[in-house]
Amino acid sequence: MVAVIDYDAGNIKSVLKAFRYLGQDVELTRDPEIIRRADHVVLPGVGAFGDAMKRLADYGLVDVIRQVAEDGTPFLGICLGLQLLFDSSEESPGAVGLGILKGTNVRFTEAPGYKIPQIGWNSLHLQNNGRLFEGIEDGAFVYFVHSFYAVAENEKVVKATCTYTDVATASVEMRNVFACQFHPEKSGNVGLQILRNFLNTDRRDFV
Repeated sequence: MVAVIDYDAGNIKSVLKAFRYLGQDVELTRDPEIIRRADHVVLPGVGAFGDAMKRLADYGLVDVIRQVAEDGTPFLGICLGLQLLFDSSEESPGAVGLGILKGTNVRFTEAPGYKIPQIGWNSLHLQNNGRLFEGIEDGAFVYFVHSFYAVAENEKVVKATCTYTDVATASVEMRNVFACQFHPEKSGNVGLQILRNFLNTDRRDFV
């Protein structure tokens, strides 16, 4: 079963639809016990970093997310769900992230001819042998909607980047924790393959 964490974030229906298309039993939930029992856990979302962390705290979800990451359950953050894995964000000074990955989130540099947020398709540069990208060619196009991107302290966790006004983190991976700044559920066949690769991971791979 795939547990999709419900914390009143946007972009939930398309995530549920994508996993159901792949034949998965999916549950949208904020019940800690259901999240702990799930085979795979997904943290989607669009919106502001600080507001999202407040909602996760209000719903009592911060500790269970950290526990799932520690216990080896395959975990996927999508868009804002990637950013929340880190310590902080320029978007919300003073707000404390999940801290599962070390680093912060920064805003794209303004540049002539570029609009922020980045909205639309962009190509991936793959690196460091990410498991999500098995069967995916370097340069594959995926769909982004974001103004901020993660800067990881450990560059080895970065498995893909994209180039916009900056070279930005597009995907990270550390043991059982995976995340995409882009939206695999809106990225056609490439995105579906990425989700399949996530589903092909198992808790036993990481404990």
